[in-house]
Amino acid sequence: MEKNPACVVVETAGGVGFNINISLATFSALKDVGEEVKLLTYYIVKEDAHVLYGFLEEEERELFKLLISVNGIGPNTARLILSSMSVGEVLNAIATEDVRAIQSIKGIGAKTAQRVIIELKDKAKKTELSSTAKISVTYNNNKYEALSALIALGFAKAGAESALDKIIKAEGINLTVEELIKRALKLL
Repeated sequence: MEKNPACVVVETAGGVGFNINISLATFSALKDVGEEVKLLTYYIVKEDAHVLYGFLEEEERELFKLLISVNGIGPNTARLILSSMSVGEVLNAIATEDVRAIQSIKGIGAKTAQRVIIELKDKAKKTELSSTAKISVTYNNNKYEALSALIALGFAKAGAESALDKIIKAEGINLTVEELIKRALKLL
């Protein structure tokens, strides 16, 4: 198997080689894998080309499919998004309507970022990818630690969670637990 940050060439037992486009996240994960690897693929047929996209995780492939369903997002742009942000970060940006996070990706403007959020907000909720607990626990532990602290201080879970969501929507997901708690206390 030949690996580089943009693609891998996988040879089958019969000696046929396939060029498979991958994201940087998949490339990073492949560094630790030997010569034998299982890649999940998505096959796109165009007038002038037949292209394979490969993913190590099912979640990444599912998000790729969702992204290419958005008008104006092609497979290479979707791959760029998945190379720039983790699956959880993309889903969190969609869930919290964080246009700036999506717009920070090279080649994504404000209108495209808004279109991604508008078109995928409901779709992402319907897929297994978007279970709030999975996204938040895996990729936003700070929110849940702050929520636990606020509940321990006697605030209602619904009110505290709503306040934290407003803060994250306004300021992004990079706040520390302490910063989240301080800002939430001002809102509650």
